[in-house]
Amino acid sequence: MTNTIETSRLFAPLQVRQWTFRNRVVMPPMVTCRSITAEDGVEWYRRRAAGGAALVIVEATGVPRFGSELTAPSLRPLVDAVHREGALAAIQLFPVNRGDDHQVDALVDAEIEGIVRAYRLAARVCLDAGFDGVEPHGAHGFLLNRFFSSAHNHRTDKYGGTPENRARLAVEIVRTLRETVKEKMLLLYRHSPVMEPGYGLEESLELTQRLVAEGVDILDLSPSSREGPADLAAPFRRFGVPVIAVGAMDQPSRAAEALREKRADLIAVGRGLIADPDWPRKVRRGQWDAVVGCIKCDLKCFGNLRTGIPIACTQWDEAEFK
Repeated sequence: MTNTIETSRLFAPLQVRQWTFRNRVVMPPMVTCRSITAEDGVEWYRRRAAGGAALVIVEATGVPRFGSELTAPSLRPLVDAVHREGALAAIQLFPVNRGDDHQVDALVDAEIEGIVRAYRLAARVCLDAGFDGVEPHGAHGFLLNRFFSSAHNHRTDKYGGTPENRARLAVEIVRTLRETVKEKMLLLYRHSPVMEPGYGLEESLELTQRLVAEGVDILDLSPSSREGPADLAAPFRRFGVPVIAVGAMDQPSRAAEALREKRADLIAVGRGLIADPDWPRKVRRGQWDAVVGCIKCDLKCFGNLRTGIPIACTQWDEAEFK
């Protein structure tokens, strides 16, 4: 059975500097509880690339791991596997190791400088490994996001107080990444547009203007919807760089609306690609009835994540999608 939803925009290519996205579908970074250098982790990302996504963003990975545990040779099989399937490969860079708890107000200058240095080293490793892009994680109430939040950041030094000061660490990281990779990689940035009073849309737009001026190529907004598909992402298109929107975009009608109304340039499909890595290929062919749909049960994706075992899906045929 076919569907009458117009999805041609979803499968139009996009050029961002020297990189060509074969369509507008992005696999967002989702922690899998798999080693990204082990066979099963490499296969996880290869399978999603093979399903037709244009960009695969590898899960949040702590920058302290790079240079010792994670090296260019150890990461290259992952990058090569994604590239062989025709997708671009990026990786989300987390400022600390997963599970570490760093409080904004407690960090001293030397620790902040150490985070920036760790981002520089991570970028060098990722460049040598062949990644097409890197993405600092500045969203969802994690450390970089808390620096920007007046509810969490009570510092009285150059990293606190005014929105400009609260944005300083993000700006320093982006500047360092751009200086490190030059024009050889795409630079993405993950940001939550709104959180609480004192950190709303206008403050986010001011931050974004600074980040784009420092070299960000693509804005990754999450959450990107409040009342309609990608309505929170739409204001960020004013900066002239592509915007990724996420949020129930495995519903083709929402993805099509976000692109048709020019609220976003790229669409991130998260749990939909866990449930069915072939979502892009099937949607492109109009094979709606063949899509293994996410039912939002959260049992084996978020559920497994909470217990630290490899994520899966209750909807899987294990032999086909593991």
